[in-house]
Parts: sequence; structure tokens; C-alpha cells
Amino acid sequence: MKARMGGAALEQLRIPAVIMRGGTSKGVFFRGDVLPSDPEVRDRVILRAFGSPDPYGRQIDGLGGATSTTSKVCIISPSTRPGCDVDYLFGQVSIDRPLIDYTGNCGNLSSAVGPFAIEEGMVKGTDPVTVVRIWQVNTQKLIVAHVPTRDGLPEVEGDYTIDGIPTPGAEIRLEFYEPGGSNTGKLLPTGRVVDELDIPGLGRVPVSMVDAANPAVFVPAEVLGLAGTELGDQVDGNPELLRRLELIRAHAAVAMGLARSPEEATRNRPATPKIAFVTRPQAYTTQKGSRVEEDQVDVVSRIMSMGKLHRAYAVTGAIATAMAAVLPGTVVNQLARLAVPEEVRIGHPAGVIKVGASVRQDNGQWTAVKAVVGRTARRLMEGWVRVPASVLQPQLAAAR
Repeated sequence: MKARMGGAALEQLRIPAVIMRGGTSKGVFFRGDVLPSDPEVRDRVILRAFGSPDPYGRQIDGLGGATSTTSKVCIISPSTRPGCDVDYLFGQVSIDRPLIDYTGNCGNLSSAVGPFAIEEGMVKGTDPVTVVRIWQVNTQKLIVAHVPTRDGLPEVEGDYTIDGIPTPGAEIRLEFYEPGGSNTGKLLPTGRVVDELDIPGLGRVPVSMVDAANPAVFVPAEVLGLAGTELGDQVDGNPELLRRLELIRAHAAVAMGLARSPEEATRNRPATPKIAFVTRPQAYTTQKGSRVEEDQVDVVSRIMSMGKLHRAYAVTGAIATAMAAVLPGTVVNQLARLAVPEEVRIGHPAGVIKVGASVRQDNGQWTAVKAVVGRTARRLMEGWVRVPASVLQPQLAAAR
């Protein structure tokens, strides 16, 4: 970090930063060695860089995009772990609160980690595909990225398309190894494929709680009085529905051992567990007005992100959904109709995401073997983000 002198006071830090799109998310990427080593100071710097907290919800005074899918930070460092190339720490930056949630991973931005590592010289490009072994710090899991390269640098253009992104790109294949138990240590945190949560004001709600890539809770859409094909404004414009979804999510966090109380879950870990409502395959119209037919999907799902409906689908949520779909007896499995074993096509608000998912049962216990998903990614901007130097000494900021 560098600071510019203004009079007798340090006015602004200048921190190297890169903005990258990965899948249907966008985030600010930092090398680990350019940020303060003290986690508390580091987080103050990151929040100021993003323009958070912003009570107006716009992040105008920073790089944040004012949505959960565009207010994300990735910190990448050379790995000291044997067999891994880089360490990847992910943070979900709250828009209106001074909070960075490090409890889970972003699967979409995982696809940008490989290209970033290659472009930053942490991994040498080996045409035509460079394999980058990523240690995901939040979940303590291995992700292997297969990045198309040419002349030692990531390919940007290609013919691979993602629903939710308007332009095609070069496919980056991500392999998530043993993704089960990312937060709880078990694929099925309660040991059961279906639980009934007794929630004050809602009664008993049937759910499946699955921890794969990120912990997630699944509820049948019909239990919420929904068709399951709702789009963004229909969900976000319904405060009562949002309240019920958060109640279920927060109580599931307690049942999964992730929080001591629902209130703690809402306050301290808004990013995980994720919550999704699911229904059987059916035709529907997407956010952009295109048509998804019943035979194009194996299950239809909508997933929440920081209290709002995800306009596409979180990759980690897709992995958890796919694992739930292939696990006999879960609410997702009961609704899904798989056309191909160990491959799940999930219908979401922007279209369809396909996930390969394999599980194994040993001595009555289910474990997740591997998940595979294709994404695209590219570097959008590089340079320096400027942050008032007073963030290093909060007492100075308070006095100004």
C-alpha cells in the first residue's frame, strides 16, 4: 500500500486491485501481500474500498456494485499448502453494514481465481490448458480449475455461454473435490435427508439441509405458497415472503450447528447457509423473456443471496442443489427427474445451470465425491483503488 501526502497528513492509500467477472458474479481481487496483515485493519480497508457501509444501499463512494453478486472480495496468495498453487479467501461484503462475511465461498468467482493467478505470475501458463490447484480457505477444500490459455495467458473469447451473462467466453472447467462438509464437516449436517423445523409463527416446515461447497437449506416451493418459477421482483417485492425465508434460513443455521440462535445467524452470517425453494420440472419464462421448457431441466429452483433473490444461481448453491438432487429422499430428490445419472440441470431465473455431482455411501454415511461445473471469467479492470488513510487509524476518522 502506498499513501499520498497532502499537507502534513496522509490522505489516501493506493492499493493495487483488479476487478474481475467470474460466472454471474463480479468482485474486487487483491493479492494477499498488498493488504494489511491485521484482519481488523484489512477489513476496514476493504469496506472503505467498496463504499460500505452505505445506508442508502448504493455504494457510490466505492467499487461495490450495490448488489450481493457485485459486492464481493477475493484475496489471492501463493499457497504454502503442498499440492496447491494459490490460496483463495472469499468475502461477501455487506452493502449497508460494516460486515464482511467470510463463512462461505463464491463458486462463480472461483472461476476467476485461475485466470487471476496466471495473469499475476503466480502460476505459469501451459498452453492450451493451464491447471490451477486452488485451496479454498473459507471451506478448506480443493478446487481445480482448467483454464484455457494461449501464449501463456488466459483465453478470453470462446463459444461457451452462461445463462445470466450476455456474451460467450472460453469455458473454465471447475472441479470441486470432496465438497461435502464445507462448514459443518458433514454432507448431511443433521444426519437426515429431511428435517422438520419448528418455527414460531410458521409452524413445522419440511426442509433438507445439505452442506456441499456451501451449507444450504431447501424448502419445497409449495410450502411457501409459491409456484417455484417466480422472478426477482416477485420475490424481492414481497416483504412477508422475505421475512419467512429468512426465518427458515436462520432456524436452519441453528439446526446445522452454524449459529447459537436465529438472531445470531441473521446478524453475523447473512451469506450462509443459503436458502433455496424448489419445485418439479416445468416450463417458465426467464428474466430476459426467453423460454425454458420442461424437458430442459431436472429441477426448478430459486436461491437467495444476502436476503434477495439471486437473478441467476450461485455456483456453490448449485453444487449443494445437485448433491441434494442425487441424494435419495431429500426434498430436492423427491421433486427432481434426472435425465442423466450424476448430472443435474437446474432451472433458475436466467436459464439453466448444469452440474455434475457424484456421491458415495460408506457404512450408512453419505459423502460428496466431486462436483463439476463450467464457467467463464475475465479481467475487467486493473489499477489502484484509493482509500482514505484514516482507515488505518479509526480514531482519526472519528475526529474528522
